[in-house]
Amino acid sequence: MNTIKVGLLGFGTVGTGVVRNFQHNSELIQQRLSHKLELTKIATRDVDRDRGVRLEPGVLTSDIDEVIANPEIDVVIELIGGYEPAKSYILKAIANGKHIVTANKALMAVHGQEIIAAANQQGVTVMFEAAVGGGIPIISAIKENLCSNKFSSVLGILNGTCNFILTKMSQEGSNFAPVLQEAQELGYAEADPTFDIEGVDTAHKIALLAALCFGTTVDFDQVYTEGISKISAIDIEFAKQMDYTIKLLAISKNHGDQIEVRVHPTMIPKRYQLAQINGVFNAVRLIGDFVGPTLLYGSGAGMDATASAVMGDVMAVSRDLIAGGKPRVPILGYNADKIKNLPIMAMSEVVSNYYLRFTTADQISVLAKIAGCLGTHNISIQSILQPEEREIDSVSIVVMTHEAKEADITSALAEIEQLDVVLQPTCLIRVENAPV
Repeated sequence: MNTIKVGLLGFGTVGTGVVRNFQHNSELIQQRLSHKLELTKIATRDVDRDRGVRLEPGVLTSDIDEVIANPEIDVVIELIGGYEPAKSYILKAIANGKHIVTANKALMAVHGQEIIAAANQQGVTVMFEAAVGGGIPIISAIKENLCSNKFSSVLGILNGTCNFILTKMSQEGSNFAPVLQEAQELGYAEADPTFDIEGVDTAHKIALLAALCFGTTVDFDQVYTEGISKISAIDIEFAKQMDYTIKLLAISKNHGDQIEVRVHPTMIPKRYQLAQINGVFNAVRLIGDFVGPTLLYGSGAGMDATASAVMGDVMAVSRDLIAGGKPRVPILGYNADKIKNLPIMAMSEVVSNYYLRFTTADQISVLAKIAGCLGTHNISIQSILQPEEREIDSVSIVVMTHEAKEADITSALAEIEQLDVVLQPTCLIRVENAPV
């Protein structure tokens, strides 16, 4: 086998980046593989659109079967996105003996178990480095470079749109809505940004990372997901005063018999490494029992960064083909019969520190009433911030708690918000005080 033939499904932004990488670094790729990679067919609905790259006649096709059923093609890259028809195309390609490379985080997070089972049965592999963290090689690090470690946690800033918005809000003191509009104007946010700003995109990614780190299936529907649309400039300012930064954080921790998998706005100390990740960049922090804490940082999206991850997977599959065809590394990094089904801890059982901002009447004894309710529900106060600035007839009281159970916090807030001196729903932001 002197030439490894590759087919591409989808010719959008990332697909164009893949073609550019193929063409620009073809000599380098051949030097690293000692074989030629050939982009044989690209299936797309619009074969006439100019994408700024030149292709040989006959490469473009609107017939999907010219890729997924082509006996000459060894590797199929899926860059269509979404659940369908991408899932059906991938399953058909697997049935035809094709190895798969995909950037489809949503599909792998929700339907990955079915796809992986089909690939294992057929003796092919599924690679998805580009699905998490763009150009950051986090999946290969977990599956290969750090694979002798038992991981206790994985935390990440995994969405560039949200990180850009929170960074701008922090730097400029702006509120959410105008910064979101700016992100859309700059092309960092979609016209419909829901998947990004409500945390769904990040939840897809942490579901995959938890499965890889802890060798378990992850039911995506059980991943607690909360976005950033309710974060206000006042809370960012209070966080600064207490030496914290607010990030949309993906968190997964291994408790042995169960795991945490959650996404929500989180206050982290400014000295914390992840607090320094700004703009559209992403970062993932792992803790392994031998390697200790490790941070991987880089471009989390974009045409070239994502194409780089896709091509890295294509070359990894190609090396397996050159060596005889059998996948060298299991799809999730664990042998299929060793994958566990660890339950995801209910959010009510999660233990965290909490930032609570109360909007109350400007009266004597308000703080005593709030503290009494917290104490009744086993919640200890770590610090209190009561700014001198007041609105007309109202005041903000900020409480930072010691570690408490989410269920106790929920019960306490339900009681507090019934007090006649509390004027608005409480703002709650969880706090992550893990070691730097």
